[in-house]
Amino acid sequence: MRTTVPVRLAAGLAGLALAVSACGLGGAEQQTPQQQSTGPAKIVFQTLQLKPTFTDYIEKTVAAFESANKDIDVEWVDIPFQGAQEKLVADAAAGKLPDVVNLNPSFAQPLEAQGVFVDLESAAADAKPLYVPGAWDAFKVRGLTGSFGFPWYLTSEVTMYNKKLFEQAGLDPDKPPATLDELYATAEKIAEKGKGDFYGLHPALENRFHTDLAKLGVPMLDESGSWAFNTPEAVAHVERLAKLYQDGAFAKDSLTQDHAKENEAYQAGKIALYPSGPNFLTIVKENAPDIAAATGVGPQITGPDGVANMSVMGLLVPKSSPNQAAAIKFATYMTDGPNQLAFAKVTTVLPSVSEALKDPYFASSDGTPEGEARKLSAAAMQNAANLTPVEYDDRVKKMVVGKVQLALQGELSAKEALDQAVEEAGQITGS
Repeated sequence: MRTTVPVRLAAGLAGLALAVSACGLGGAEQQTPQQQSTGPAKIVFQTLQLKPTFTDYIEKTVAAFESANKDIDVEWVDIPFQGAQEKLVADAAAGKLPDVVNLNPSFAQPLEAQGVFVDLESAAADAKPLYVPGAWDAFKVRGLTGSFGFPWYLTSEVTMYNKKLFEQAGLDPDKPPATLDELYATAEKIAEKGKGDFYGLHPALENRFHTDLAKLGVPMLDESGSWAFNTPEAVAHVERLAKLYQDGAFAKDSLTQDHAKENEAYQAGKIALYPSGPNFLTIVKENAPDIAAATGVGPQITGPDGVANMSVMGLLVPKSSPNQAAAIKFATYMTDGPNQLAFAKVTTVLPSVSEALKDPYFASSDGTPEGEARKLSAAAMQNAANLTPVEYDDRVKKMVVGKVQLALQGELSAKEALDQAVEEAGQITGS
């Protein structure tokens, strides 16, 4: 399905840091542009599972680049997600990465930290001002100068909500919540009216707990890279979640459920609020047309300062490329405003180029939920950031969520849960 691909691409891939640490990638032999052979520069452009959905767009864009740059030949290679992690590590260790690699920050950063990729703030200094600041910063590495990826496209959450359930709860169906405080107050009112037949919200701890903390001004790590999310503000947040759970704003069995169950609950009319990617509007329309007809779209839920979360995919150039100049030129072209805008119009992604986000396509809604989601998510991007640190991998996430679940069930206090989570996160990652 066309709209499901970008969400998969934007998701983090777990465990790469462990695999990379044993590879000694920083010592891989690196070639320079001066080592290029005569004749047209040949570069390999590798993407993650874009075929066959976006074959037409990619092939036309590559052909246009080659037509304008007769001295560069581009070979497009698309690989499946399954096995991609192992292939990346093996290719990097052997110094055989493609010339342009499509990665998200979580997948890329362990390699970035070992010096595998070209610093684009130096190699393409004029590019940085073109991109949304939060997207460019997603490819920075704590403790290192520079940035190592051209942002390619973005995805961002909106808030889907069931207008009929709003009306049943005596709420204005045209005024969805916009902040965490409003979200929780709304969820409480809806659950009170639902009396167990429907609820306000799904806790979705694995998806949103860490980003909600960041929106409240509580980053998972401090500036030194140590885990530090056991602040008074974080304790208050967990206490609020515990009260919501104990008061019945969440279904009791939802505490350990994943995003798929949250999606099912919304489609079944069991929850009124569903913060998620705009692509799920299409899924709801296909699977539950009655719920889709009752669905409104609100902005992404934020904290007091309005910072939104974004997911980023980028294009990176390895130092091992024998044609770095050509690779950088091609990556710049693929991620420029016109090409990103064209890509956004064939899927649900957003461009990372600030000027492209000003296009009328994003500035207004056609009145449909999809059009409203596009407008709202685009408007949030100038004050958005990738709020998931790469260190928050599946091992840490599973442990943190488990501690928070115990707090919500009353088996640990909020402070005990977070103190234990910070300590154990440090043991897991050595931070």
